[in-house]
Amino acid sequence: MTTITVAALQLGFGADIHENIANVAALVREAAGKGAQVVLPPELFEGPYFCRVEDEGLFARAMSVDTHPAVLAMRALADELNIHIPTSFFEADGPHHYNSLAMIGPDGAVQGVYRKSHIPDGPGYEEKFYFRPGNTGFKVWKDAPVPLGVGVCWDQWYPETARAMMLMGAEILFYPTAIGNEPHDPSLDTSRLWRRAMIGHAVSNVVPVIAANRIGTEDGQTFYGHSFIADERGDLIAEFGVQETGVLVATLDIDRVKRHRAAFGFFRDRRPELYGRLVQDI
Repeated sequence: MTTITVAALQLGFGADIHENIANVAALVREAAGKGAQVVLPPELFEGPYFCRVEDEGLFARAMSVDTHPAVLAMRALADELNIHIPTSFFEADGPHHYNSLAMIGPDGAVQGVYRKSHIPDGPGYEEKFYFRPGNTGFKVWKDAPVPLGVGVCWDQWYPETARAMMLMGAEILFYPTAIGNEPHDPSLDTSRLWRRAMIGHAVSNVVPVIAANRIGTEDGQTFYGHSFIADERGDLIAEFGVQETGVLVATLDIDRVKRHRAAFGFFRDRRPELYGRLVQDI
């Protein structure tokens, strides 16, 4: 039997990058102590979610993958604890800026970088000001106990992201995220939509899905948590509400997942010759 133990972290963040990293590190240690082999922190955990406004001074926060303190800290921790840590960070690559994720392996090495493909732009989430659309394509990390697919936040709404990673061999999908209320419509609670979208990916691809979100209020914008681990049926096997700080841990039976995926026939019955419209501009 092939099993893997995974974890999702949920917590809030303040202005002190070193304190944020220390808080994440403490939860990573807790997760590893519970047997987690892959530990997922939330998106851009280096500090407050800065994309609420357009401020050119905030570009100074971007750093290269080789120098970013969040990446360096998680590299040391992954090496010490012998785990994988998909690490979200604000990347500077020459004159270009990306919302990126470094996959850090159990030897502390960066196995590669994924740059977020889908970039949102709206009230409270003005990411197009800061980030170029990713140029890496989707990634599946095969140097792990099982192949891992990772999308970042806005990617999580796109069935194409999940399906592409599955066709690349992913056995688990991870989504670090930073999402909360909608400043233009305080009555709109997207938390249930957010979960349903990713649970839909779990069901239609017969794959476990792990999502890690932040909590707390940052300059009037409240992030709603609801991090979760769903199995390949879309059933929630571990979940948080809107306020909890902590670690979700679950052990997944990948052999069982593969049997269920084969039995459903979703990949057997695909008709790629009919899907050309999917890659045409509207």
